[in-house]
Amino acid sequence: MDSQIPARPELGDVVVGVDGSPSARTTAHWAAAEADLRGRPLHLVHAADSVRRSTWTDADTIEALRDAGRELLTETASAVQERFPDLTVTKKLSGDTPVGALRTAAGDTGTIVVGHRGLGGFPALLLGSVGLGVAARTQVPVIVVRGESEQPGTGVVTAAVHEAGDLDWLLVAAAEAEARKATLRLVSAWNVLTHVGSVVTMLDDLDALARQRTGEVKALAAGVAEAYPHLNVTHHVETGTSTPGTLIGASGHTDLIVMGRGRRLLGVGPSLGRVAHALLHHAHCPVQIVSPPE
Repeated sequence: MDSQIPARPELGDVVVGVDGSPSARTTAHWAAAEADLRGRPLHLVHAADSVRRSTWTDADTIEALRDAGRELLTETASAVQERFPDLTVTKKLSGDTPVGALRTAAGDTGTIVVGHRGLGGFPALLLGSVGLGVAARTQVPVIVVRGESEQPGTGVVTAAVHEAGDLDWLLVAAAEAEARKATLRLVSAWNVLTHVGSVVTMLDDLDALARQRTGEVKALAAGVAEAYPHLNVTHHVETGTSTPGTLIGASGHTDLIVMGRGRRLLGVGPSLGRVAHALLHHAHCPVQIVSPPE
């Protein structure tokens, strides 16, 4: 490739929210395995939200909430270290809201891991408000743990490629694959219906666009391979009429699906598009959302 290959990213510490829900317990163990793969510490965070609650809740209730949070952190840390005895585990009881506590704990370099739902009691298909808030408003990578906790590994990490400029965040997917000693599969879902009747009207033009997309994905794969020469990288353009449907289908055959996050109009803040929303709500495996570099 003619352009300079960006520096390989370093996977940071892993920060996971703990709230006592079944989803959070499963998520804490998944996050511990992720931290162990990376060789990085695991930070357990419980947000008591005591600062906001103190405006209408008496001091004894606040202290009881904090005590329950400390107990939950201790129990979770013990369960995690029983499975990963060499893992460095820290505990943080925060008075902030869950989203604020996780963002603070992650800083500028950590990765936040959340469950697909918390204590709100929503159906299993839906992502909880905390997970959605973190994924939409955080600059560091966010992983939402979905899928069956005991499903066998596939040895594949999938990256959902959108455009030719995706190489920066693709290197995070490559780092995840390298940590797992897995294959990195680049998948681009090319939706024919987005072009018919607007950009082009002839079938030959559609074929040309498909070839162009294939070339872009191939070039991205070459860029990743240059940065990670020992990583097995494959690429594929999947045609269809539903980009979310294609990627949700692909999530059933991978250990982790990674996608980049766009920006709002005029470049103000991060944005979650409809494809990201669909994956976060319906994927069959954990989903990682990576922000583009500043």
